[in-house]
Amino acid sequence: MVVCIAEKPSVARDIARIIGATSSHDGYMEGNGYQVTWTYGHLCTLKEPGDYTQAWKPWALTQLPMIPQRFGIKLIPEEHITKQFAVIEKLMHAADAIVNCGDAGQEGELIQRWVMQKAQAKCPVKRLWISSMTDEAIREGFANLKDQDDYQPLYMAGMSRAIGDWLLGMNATRLYTLKYGQNRQVLSIGRVQTPTLALIVNRQKEIDNFKPEPYWVLATIYRDTTFTATKGKFTSKEEGEQAFALIEGRPFTVTKVEKKEGKEQPPQLYDLTSLQVDCNRKFGFSAEQTLNLIQSLYEKKFTTYPRVDTQYLSDDIYAKCPQTLNGLYQTKFAGVAPYAEFIKPIGGKPLKKSKRVFDTSKVTDHHAIIPTGIVPQYLSDAEQKVFDLVARRFIGVFLPDCRFSTTTVLGEVKAPLSSPEGDTNAQANEAPSGAVGGAIEFKVTGKEILDPGWRVVRDQQKDDPSALNSDPTSLTSEKDEERTLPTFVKGESGPHKPTLTEKWTTPPPYYNEASLLRAMETAGKFVDDEELRAAMKENGIGRPSSRAGIIETLFKRHYIRRDRKRLVATPTGIELIGLIREELLKSCELTGIWEKKLRDIEHQKYDARQFIDELKQQVTQIVSEVMADSSNRRVAVTTDEDLKKKAPRKKTAAKDNLIGQPCPLCGKGHIIKGKTAYGCSEWKNGCTWRQPFNAG
Repeated sequence: MVVCIAEKPSVARDIARIIGATSSHDGYMEGNGYQVTWTYGHLCTLKEPGDYTQAWKPWALTQLPMIPQRFGIKLIPEEHITKQFAVIEKLMHAADAIVNCGDAGQEGELIQRWVMQKAQAKCPVKRLWISSMTDEAIREGFANLKDQDDYQPLYMAGMSRAIGDWLLGMNATRLYTLKYGQNRQVLSIGRVQTPTLALIVNRQKEIDNFKPEPYWVLATIYRDTTFTATKGKFTSKEEGEQAFALIEGRPFTVTKVEKKEGKEQPPQLYDLTSLQVDCNRKFGFSAEQTLNLIQSLYEKKFTTYPRVDTQYLSDDIYAKCPQTLNGLYQTKFAGVAPYAEFIKPIGGKPLKKSKRVFDTSKVTDHHAIIPTGIVPQYLSDAEQKVFDLVARRFIGVFLPDCRFSTTTVLGEVKAPLSSPEGDTNAQANEAPSGAVGGAIEFKVTGKEILDPGWRVVRDQQKDDPSALNSDPTSLTSEKDEERTLPTFVKGESGPHKPTLTEKWTTPPPYYNEASLLRAMETAGKFVDDEELRAAMKENGIGRPSSRAGIIETLFKRHYIRRDRKRLVATPTGIELIGLIREELLKSCELTGIWEKKLRDIEHQKYDARQFIDELKQQVTQIVSEVMADSSNRRVAVTTDEDLKKKAPRKKTAAKDNLIGQPCPLCGKGHIIKGKTAYGCSEWKNGCTWRQPFNAG
């Protein structure tokens, strides 16, 4: 008898149906020479400190560091787990062979390996490795079962991660709780959660310590078009007024008109992080919500494996793409086929094959998230939104590039060469740095879409307004605002209306979940280019599948709270990061190196034993340094009641950091201060954005 073990009952039922195990029993299915059973995610975990020795059961500084000679696993002590494990153990002891049908990733490998070890399975083991749960994928996977030994490096990486997290988490959490926690709150320390908290705290300190400074922007309106001085901004009002005086009443002359045509490629396919980012910005979904939704779509067979960190497809997927597009063509929601009009022009023709999409060398275990081609049915509203993003992104990569024309117009206003008093050099000598050869230069740029190409498939839904409130730059971050300029001719000249506008410098925005996920992915480095961002993933913190859980842990530990969409550190979180002097515990870069080593273990480029030995030394050093701290510092305790209290809102424009920010409604104007509310500078042109002072 061949025993197949899946990660969830629902997955087990799908597998059992395909391979003919249709007879139901308590805890498994049977038939056609197979028995199909399941876990409930993790059934086993690493042993607790007290399982190794009674001396480690009570929390005591004198027992640190705790470093077991040999790590062991145990069943999670829950009744339903104990019952299911007894079924698994019985089946495995009588099995002729086992097929590991766990999720095809590092965590899935670890879950099933630990169960087989705990059950002391002795028979040969094969591995089912599939990227979707479609009937076709399951049949193909069983026809091409892999040897368990092929995935030993994957298991070693997962085991190293678990042991590393145990060593650091168990020791550092006890260490900081006993040393600084006032015996009232557990101070949880983690290899990924602490650097993530440090990102939030450090950003918040930047904001709190930021001192807004005024600057002045010189612009002029010529033929109903606003030109901005290429000087940029003036740091003193006097300098701005001087430039304004030089050009007031003098003619504006167009000096250069340049047109360039360009192409914009479709965005790359989704990996988990980029999907979580888009779902947070568009719908306000948390990272955990998005992960649960895309996992549900995967289990319902509508999308491929979600816990991925690549945006590429392997070359062998290309031949299956027409079938997938056909499934999307037939998809209907509420009787409407949302994708048919986009797919029809490319149907029946050879599909475009780009290296930005199909590159086997960029795919390790799994490819990017794409639809499976099965027509989705009975989706919740949230599931439909996530599926729609994935579907549109997939269709887009086969559509033509967007063609656009960019027009740049330069103009100038010549400053007078003599002063009223007859000093021919006085005004020229006083000309601001923006004056070029006795003139002040201005510039405007316009963009005209010639052929939208892939842009026709973009979701037209605006980003979630609450997300924009936490990051006012997010509306204008997409470089796709279309502005068609009037026709200008070099040498034309005429009257203009100069303006000198006072603005204020602004701090970086608070993190929201979208921007925090990006920061975790790039080890705190913000990179806009998707391909460069992909190259920097080697130094990210956490794995795509774990980042949502890390953020939720910070909430549960009362280290951070939500303020609308903003992620705000609590006094506990701020003080904890403040007293951690060991950079190892809060450094994104160093934690990124650890992630790199774990991936190298997976790819057999680094030794797992060396990784653990290095970590043991580091933990020992951390304990020694904290124990040597003779101060009497304590961390503030944040309670549930504290989190329920509404945080006071700052009421001045400068402190609220709103003045000068792009308008979150129209994106064209900037925020100004009125008598009772903030508003948009474009209010005369019809923009209705308004925010009363007492609304924060």
